Amino acid sequence: MLTILRNFKKSFLGIVFVIVLLLIQAYCDLSLPSYTSDIVNIGILQGGIESPVPEVIRASEFKKISLFMNKEQEEELFNYYSLLDRDTLSQDNWTNYIRKYPLLSNEDLYIWNGEGEEFISELIQGPLLLKYGFEHRPDSSDTSEGQMFDFELPNEMPMDMFKDMDMFEVIESLSPGQRAAFINPIMEQIGQLPDTLKIQSAITFVKAEYETIGVDVTGIQSRYILLVGAKMIALALAVMIASILVTLVSSRIAAKIGRDMRSKVFNKVLSFSNAEMDQFSTASLITRSTNDIQQIQTSIVMLVRIVVYSPILALGGIVKILNTNSSMTWTLGVGVLAVFTLVISLLIIAMPKFKIMQTLVDKVNLVLREILTGLPVIRAFSNEKHESKRFDGVNKDLMKNGLFIGRSMTFMMPALMLIMNLISILIIWVGADKINMGTMQPGHLMAFIQYTMQIIMSFLMLTMVSIILPRAAVSANRVNEVLDKEPTIMDPDSEETINKDKRGLLEFKNVHFRYPNAKEDVLSDINFVAKPGETTAIIGSTGSGKSTLVNLIPRLYDVTEGEILLNGKDIRKISQKKLRKRLGYVPQKGILFSGTIQSNIGFGVDDAPMETIEKAARIAQAKDFINEKSDGYQSPISQGGSNVSGGQKQRLSIARAIARDPEIYVFDDSFSALDYKTDSNLRKALQEELSHSTVIIVAQRISTIMNADQILVLDEGKVVGKGTHKELLKECEVYYQIASSQLSKEELTYE
Repeated sequence: MLTILRNFKKSFLGIVFVIVLLLIQAYCDLSLPSYTSDIVNIGILQGGIESPVPEVIRASEFKKISLFMNKEQEEELFNYYSLLDRDTLSQDNWTNYIRKYPLLSNEDLYIWNGEGEEFISELIQGPLLLKYGFEHRPDSSDTSEGQMFDFELPNEMPMDMFKDMDMFEVIESLSPGQRAAFINPIMEQIGQLPDTLKIQSAITFVKAEYETIGVDVTGIQSRYILLVGAKMIALALAVMIASILVTLVSSRIAAKIGRDMRSKVFNKVLSFSNAEMDQFSTASLITRSTNDIQQIQTSIVMLVRIVVYSPILALGGIVKILNTNSSMTWTLGVGVLAVFTLVISLLIIAMPKFKIMQTLVDKVNLVLREILTGLPVIRAFSNEKHESKRFDGVNKDLMKNGLFIGRSMTFMMPALMLIMNLISILIIWVGADKINMGTMQPGHLMAFIQYTMQIIMSFLMLTMVSIILPRAAVSANRVNEVLDKEPTIMDPDSEETINKDKRGLLEFKNVHFRYPNAKEDVLSDINFVAKPGETTAIIGSTGSGKSTLVNLIPRLYDVTEGEILLNGKDIRKISQKKLRKRLGYVPQKGILFSGTIQSNIGFGVDDAPMETIEKAARIAQAKDFINEKSDGYQSPISQGGSNVSGGQKQRLSIARAIARDPEIYVFDDSFSALDYKTDSNLRKALQEELSHSTVIIVAQRISTIMNADQILVLDEGKVVGKGTHKELLKECEVYYQIASSQLSKEELTYE
């Protein structure tokens, strides 16, 4: 995964932008339950009245409240409220005053100055609750069972003295000491009540007071609900916009990283020699460049969106829950533990299957590629049924693995929903009891449930990522195997200058070659010199090492021992690019690329002029069949050259090498698909047109090489004969046997 994380460096600003958006999204998501709680608690239960501190109080009510305070508390309360007396106001101000409070015209008001809200709330909660208790007793003169608080007057003041008096008048008539003795025990009882109950009592008083003086309480409630609702809509829109932007930016970051990784893999594969290509199958390299990187790209989106967002949401939710009601956090722990238990169980079951998924994809691609490539042979041998069974085998293995994972994951959502519903029931069960006891409000319970679900979903998202990441980790390791593979063939640290006076001189000196991990040499003690203006031919039985030998010239492999010199310099001390620019290499199997005939012939030359293209086609004996096509050199070539014959493909491959005008031509059995006439004309044209270059021909037909200036005969990786055709017929038994199988007796004795 370090490879993935290293690629984040190039997208640093994008990652920062995504994190900022996720913080905004988390803030909005975490704010919504609080607003839901406010709508229930304040908007519905409290009628939209947010503060237990009344903005206005009638003088009569203010007096009643002050009865339950000591002198010091009463003075403190007067610091925050001022009396509005009709006699002190102008007519206009009094008119505005009446318009605002239409049901009150003859009573003075105390107006709050807007300061010390928290202090005033603590100060008046007890007196308001006590006032409420006195006003709602069954009988204000009754001290029997049924009252809100148990209290009685001092012994020296029997109740009969105040039989016809209001209870507030009774309390007012008491001396400060008597009043304190009477009030303080009750206040101690009130102090033990839940804060929620005291606040609700204060709100009830405020609401009743507002209704009495004609304030539009219904309007307050409507305005509050609409305002909070508008805020919730705005937050929801912010969440939506942030989510869309996060998805867009994270997808772009992932796509960019995927593009860069594919480019790195492609460039790395281009640097591989045949030795490295033998270690990775073509199907595996294709899978690693496509499916594996796609898995990594998907995991990056998940990493950016979830791995960053989930911890923020979970931590924020925990903080919110602690502020809401810390006594119920154990229910959250139960939920998280249940989710972890579920996910870990599924991971233990499904993880082994995740790890082999990419290997099975490799096998499907390998078999499919082999079948599609060899389809003509399969049809020719009527072997479709066998190949179909072979493909079905690997396809079913992949299907079974995918089904097992899918079936395991199908338990995830139902089990998760069951856990979440059970946790919701548990929270409601515990919360209902707390609401009944007055220690919790219904809105807080709703918010607690929402925060709990957010936290559980955060942990679930993290665990879901932990399911996806193992497969991505496997893919990342497979990609790393390619990226970390060091090519065995490297350019020299200090390149030597090539001698221009020896253009095209190629020398093999004591060359030995052994394939990687092989026990024996494929080529042993190869020595020869290929000179400019001469043709050097290589012949031998199948498996004698002919193609291996010529593959050493462009450094598709490096020699195990000895050295190959180009113009007097070891080719290992020349950069691969400069070396191969001096070569015109035609492989044993002609390979064409999708495009046109012109683009294929000019493949190795930048902006090759048309004259060069036509000359190369003429020398390669391809001009006639090209001219026969309606579009000529612009005729399309399909992938792999499937729309031209084998002979035409070889001639176009030869023309491609000729168009480069290199110092050395290497033809690796490149005339095998040509008829004798075309072969003869081609060799004649090569001899006339390429007399300045070194030509190396690997061939199976004696007729192709019998006029070569030098012929090497290979047998089991060793040079067993070297000379001209006539010399080898006399001196080399292996060559004679090859020739006798192809030539008549007259041709064998011809001198």
